[in-house]
Amino acid sequence: MAEPSSRTIALPAIVDLDALDPIRDELVDAVESGEVRVACSGTERIATNALFLLLSAAETARRNNFGFKVTAPSEAFRAAVSRLGLGGRFAGIMEG
Repeated sequence: MAEPSSRTIALPAIVDLDALDPIRDELVDAVESGEVRVACSGTERIATNALFLLLSAAETARRNNFGFKVTAPSEAFRAAVSRLGLGGRFAGIMEG
């Protein structure tokens, strides 16, 4: 069995519907192989679907017994989470 890995995925400045497919593909691979850190410091705008994608990936990582963190979320990222009432859901995975 392969050793668990650790992977950091940097979100682009604009995370809209056009950006979701490559992010989803990268997350699917990452949550199956080890700890995942999603860097969000440069995120200027994020779609609702992207936030739910991150929550889904976090749950998959948890079920696989791997860590999942959203690191250094930008103010725009935090505002989107707050505006949608998802603060409680992100509280356990957001750091920085």
